[in-house]
Amino acid sequence: MKNTKIVATIGPASEEKETLRSMIEAGMNVARLNFSHGEYAWFEMVINRLRELSEELRIPVAILADMQGPRIRIEVDKEIALKKGERIHVSDIAYREVFSKSKAKQPICYLDVAKMADRLRVGDAILIEDGIVALQVVAKHGAHAVEAAAMTDCRIKNRKGVILPDTPLDLPILSEKDLRDLAFVLGQEVDYVGLSFVGSADDIRTARDEMRKVVGDEARLPQIVAKIERKEAIKHLKSILKVTDAVMVARGDLGIEMPESEVAILQKTIIRESLGAMKPVIVATQMMKSMVDNARPTRAEVSDVSNAVIDHADAVMLSEESAMGKYPVEAIAMMAEIIEKTEESPFDDVYQELDLNMKTEYAAVIRSVYQLAKSFGARAILLLSMSGHTARLISHFRPETEILVATNSKKTWYALALVWGIQPFNFEGDADHDGYIDRMMKEAKAAGKLAAGDETAVFLGRTADRRTLDLVGIRRVR
Repeated sequence: MKNTKIVATIGPASEEKETLRSMIEAGMNVARLNFSHGEYAWFEMVINRLRELSEELRIPVAILADMQGPRIRIEVDKEIALKKGERIHVSDIAYREVFSKSKAKQPICYLDVAKMADRLRVGDAILIEDGIVALQVVAKHGAHAVEAAAMTDCRIKNRKGVILPDTPLDLPILSEKDLRDLAFVLGQEVDYVGLSFVGSADDIRTARDEMRKVVGDEARLPQIVAKIERKEAIKHLKSILKVTDAVMVARGDLGIEMPESEVAILQKTIIRESLGAMKPVIVATQMMKSMVDNARPTRAEVSDVSNAVIDHADAVMLSEESAMGKYPVEAIAMMAEIIEKTEESPFDDVYQELDLNMKTEYAAVIRSVYQLAKSFGARAILLLSMSGHTARLISHFRPETEILVATNSKKTWYALALVWGIQPFNFEGDADHDGYIDRMMKEAKAAGKLAAGDETAVFLGRTADRRTLDLVGIRRVR
């Protein structure tokens, strides 16, 4: 059983119910919905299918709604081919009609964010389609247009994403589209919301405040995944980690904003800081991109996934591989196999310190559970956790034992699907807290996770009516 979780993006290649079933059975733990594309009716259909399958299979699949964020896109009347050194005008979309009537000899493209061209300065880079197209501003033409030169031979296609790494943006973290999307996903009760282009802790606070306006009930708020993909986010990483619920190493845009040679080091830095802050961390972008078209990954991709596991990321993610690739199920199965082989290796052995005040009862009991399980060679840690907070702290230690968590909250059951090593069980509506453990032992034994005679370390966390933490001790599976 793998400890590192798999996030898979759902798209046209994976929307059918039987395909989703196969993906769950192959090892998908979190389904990502990319709100840069798609209609609400489609998202609702996929969410309903995922919830139905989770109930049927008794396997929690968390749903991550990934907001588009303040993404700038290029608009062109038709595809434009440029040779290195050739020039093109860049303007705001608001002036499309004006420029379309001009007799300019040079081609023209438009940025879809108001007054963005005004902010461009001579020397600024304009990177389109993940940096495949690279332009550089060489001249200003009035207040609403610049002239840019192609840095390589390229083709500019309509509606491709734009990165302006040298230009001050000052865009709100949630666009008007994001606010509409957010209202929709909150109505669908998704488990996580991904925030794109986070720059500071204030961005997280703003998003959470907006969600409170819609939901009202704090307990119903989804958890926030801060996508680390900007220079500003790297600069403010520690403060972001204090307020976010989880982070994603979004290597695509990060590799454009920062030198490509630094991305691997930045990945390790973000993972290390996230572990220290006890926040789940996802490694994303192009992990097995060759499997969009091929049935097997490259050796470099295998090493990439394995390296993220060795660094103790909570999860690794598939994007186009599972959304529009030819082999969505095979990609998940291969990723799961790589994870399991890596976790069996001696290179996966890392103990995490718990950064808590050890004078507190809470921290002391949690450490005791870990140490008890280790000293007795326990097969599993059995934990009752209503909110999931205690379960996340146990996960932080990255114990060698199984972490089996019983909860009577469906929301917690789904949310824990992202967290490293945790295998959640849902006993919704049951108030017999002490009986949870017996039920969990029975189900885990039936699923082959425990066997008669196995030693387990049992821990009862805090719930709505339990204000204390109880270390029950060692119990043997009958």
